[in-house]
Amino acid sequence: MHYYRTTIASIGAEVSALLEGGVLILFADGAPAELAEVSILHRVEHVGARAPRVGSVLRIGELSVAVTAVGPGAWNNVSALGHVVITFNGSRADERPGVICASKIDCAKLFEGMHRGTVIEFVDA
Repeated sequence: MHYYRTTIASIGAEVSALLEGGVLILFADGAPAELAEVSILHRVEHVGARAPRVGSVLRIGELSVAVTAVGPGAWNNVSALGHVVITFNGSRADERPGVICASKIDCAKLFEGMHRGTVIEFVDA
């Protein structure tokens, strides 16, 4: 099952610095400039009715990680605004309501593989 599929439109100047701390912020293309600086702006292709489950897969380009927690408000933000905060910390508990947690990843490698046109998707394992 595809929960979500989107394509990167642009990468903000501060995304690399945030990824050093294991945080990736997505906003739908057209977000205000102050949000665009810290975000991946993207163009949504598909949003499913249900949030990804723990154990589903987040793919960003060639890299894949497991979803370890989904905050209770995260999917509403994704559906309504194209906005989500992803933390690559492997946490099994919702840190904040709008956050999706995923397993740890080499964030420098992740950043190197992201560019305009890279596909981001949440799918069943």
